[in-house]
Amino acid sequence: MKLIPALTRFLGLALLGLTFSGAARAADQGTAAEAEALVAKAVAYVKANGPDKAYDEFTNGKSFKDRDLYIFAYDMTGKNLAHGANAKLVGKDLSGLKDPDGKLILPMLIEVAKGKGRGWTGEFQFRNPVTQKLEPKLAYVERVGDTLIGTGIYKK
Repeated sequence: MKLIPALTRFLGLALLGLTFSGAARAADQGTAAEAEALVAKAVAYVKANGPDKAYDEFTNGKSFKDRDLYIFAYDMTGKNLAHGANAKLVGKDLSGLKDPDGKLILPMLIEVAKGKGRGWTGEFQFRNPVTQKLEPKLAYVERVGDTLIGTGIYKK
């Protein structure tokens, strides 16, 4: 009859492990509040240091990357100016970029920037730089002159 207490203890430890792994996974993701704070920090950096220095830091530096959060910048036509997760995108016109469901991504970002000046987009699919998987994402953007600065959170 000692099998039952041992099995109970094993199942309890297994559940505890699952609980902690879920918490660790959540800790590996940026939150909406952290995303908004990172964009505010990036906007302040652009204003204090100029766009050239800022875009280089966003793309090549480390101070605007935190787990799955990274800064990107676009002009209002969809040309990428900075990208913290994929430097190969810089300088490219991504106005026609679609997610796997056919949803145009850049028009969503530009619409928020031109309309409200700042805010959240609708959901789209994008590659998470941490998991390397396509995941649902929401982007937070803020307009700075004729550009937008943003980041996004992945929904798991």
